[in-house]
Amino acid sequence: MASLSCNLPLLSLSMFLIVFSVCARDFSIVGYSQDDLTSQDKLIELFESWLSKHSKSYSSIEEKFHRFEIFKDNLKHIDETNKLMRNYWLGLNEFADMSHEEFKDKYLGLKLDLSKRRESSKCHENFRYRDVVNIPKTVDWRKKGAVTHVKNQGSCGSCWAFSTVAAVEGINQIVSGNLTSLSEQELIDCDKPFNNGCNGGLMDYAFSFIISHGGLHTEQDYPYLMEDGTCKEKKGDLKLVTISGYEDVPENNEESLLKALAQQPLSVAIEASGRDFQFYSGGVFDGHCGTELDHGVAAVGYGKSKGLDHIIVKNSWGAKWGEKGYIRMKRNIGKSEGICGIYKMASYPTKKK
Repeated sequence: MASLSCNLPLLSLSMFLIVFSVCARDFSIVGYSQDDLTSQDKLIELFESWLSKHSKSYSSIEEKFHRFEIFKDNLKHIDETNKLMRNYWLGLNEFADMSHEEFKDKYLGLKLDLSKRRESSKCHENFRYRDVVNIPKTVDWRKKGAVTHVKNQGSCGSCWAFSTVAAVEGINQIVSGNLTSLSEQELIDCDKPFNNGCNGGLMDYAFSFIISHGGLHTEQDYPYLMEDGTCKEKKGDLKLVTISGYEDVPENNEESLLKALAQQPLSVAIEASGRDFQFYSGGVFDGHCGTELDHGVAAVGYGKSKGLDHIIVKNSWGAKWGEKGYIRMKRNIGKSEGICGIYKMASYPTKKK
């Protein structure tokens, strides 16, 4: 193979694949016919179409072939998962040319340190919603105007910042009546040393930063760069959105999380390192995942679909992922920590009226 490398840039992908006799496999996935996925030519066409749709390009034919091999392997996983007829399904998205290890390295970024969470807020007695009764059967804060557009963290491990901001945007709208998109970049640049920008962080630390620094600027005034930047001092006359404090939801307690979620959007942590998360496309997710928390997201509601209770979760991987940027995660699974550990580390900001 090495002996041919000097000539590879002169070959088309089709020619390259013929030379190396890559065998076609039998696939059938949602949205594509069996015929589309049974011949090598059709697979190449599908890959080229996918490249065009997502505006992808590569620096060399070697890289293109490498990505095509990953694409086929991901397609196989999608096909095999969907054949199981589960309550959710997978599909091709912009991550289809990334290996799962690459994806985890780039898109997860929760820096977990439970020991440093406020001890006082762990106590059930300090949980402000502990005495709430008769919560609604369904809640969707998107419909109540407390959720901004789906954002995209890109290949920066800043999920913790997006989770924090979504919760602050929510409580600010509930209290003030104004839905304002806030700056994740300000947290990435300025919230040091406990959080570490694109290299990970924790939502509770970010809440503390917002309190101690007198608020957070808007996304418009401090736009997202998708990379670590230098903390910028903004003019005093620019708008700041403030919070009064933050509290943790009692751990491993679905009832407490639902009580809090009925009142406002929450920051939650999950384990999102399972391969199905990379290609989740729709339905109520009830697949295999552990409880080693590695990703920060926002819970923005709960409900029931086709007999399955679920929590509505806003992600930060763009609107092309999942259900327009959201995932419905099954609840009432019989485990105290919830699916993917969603009940292990939830928290929310407070704001005085």
